[in-house]
Amino acid sequence: MHALTGRIAIVTGATRSVGIGAAICRALAAKGADICFTHFQPYDQAIYSGVQPDDPARLEAELRGAGVRVASLSIDLSQPDAYLRVLDGCEAHLGAPTILINNAAYSTNDGYQVLDATTLDTHYAVNVRSTLLLSAEFARRHGARGDGSGGRIIAMTSGQGVLPMPDELAYIASKGAIEAFTMSLATAVGPLGITVNAVDPGPTDTGWMTPELKEILLPRFPLGRIGLPTDAASLVAWLATDEAGWITGQVIRSRGGFF
Repeated sequence: MHALTGRIAIVTGATRSVGIGAAICRALAAKGADICFTHFQPYDQAIYSGVQPDDPARLEAELRGAGVRVASLSIDLSQPDAYLRVLDGCEAHLGAPTILINNAAYSTNDGYQVLDATTLDTHYAVNVRSTLLLSAEFARRHGARGDGSGGRIIAMTSGQGVLPMPDELAYIASKGAIEAFTMSLATAVGPLGITVNAVDPGPTDTGWMTPELKEILLPRFPLGRIGLPTDAASLVAWLATDEAGWITGQVIRSRGGFF
């Protein structure tokens, strides 16, 4: 119940109360971690229906109700200095983080017919550059403190190399980069006591699935249901604990058997 008491976690991309980011915040808080989460409503409001302006404030209040300290930061992760503002903001409000969850993502439908430089650059800025710079700076600061505590870096990915996504070429290219980065960064920062892993939760119902899509996807889940945000969050929260301290450099396919 209190495996993460005294730890401070950054979770990016927790704008929507029904999303994976919010679920991860709840799962970490349930284990006692203090939470600093980022949100950026202009993107989510443009992509998803039902996004409420007070979603971040309500999540913050919910987490405080769980008995942990909480800070939230409204940050556009596509900005070159966003990674510094995330880490500096967390340190100013809560202290030095020992857990980093790279959950935020940018995604649009493209396909080869309409793929262009702007689409690629926007996906790169949020999904790759922000994730890589946040992870690297997190590791640098953790190493400089030299406190010997085990750090955790966990990124969310989407199954690139498992199934084709022909209508999301920019997205799969950016997420594929994260999978490649995971193994190499794990090797580099292992001596600092930091583990680095990625989680592929497969198709997850965060409010974007239409009834028609659910009907198509459901037969492909041997466990008889579509993935939920809490499924991904439970795994991520466990990877942040000391119990998972021997697991690093892995891309974990937690997809409910989805094929």
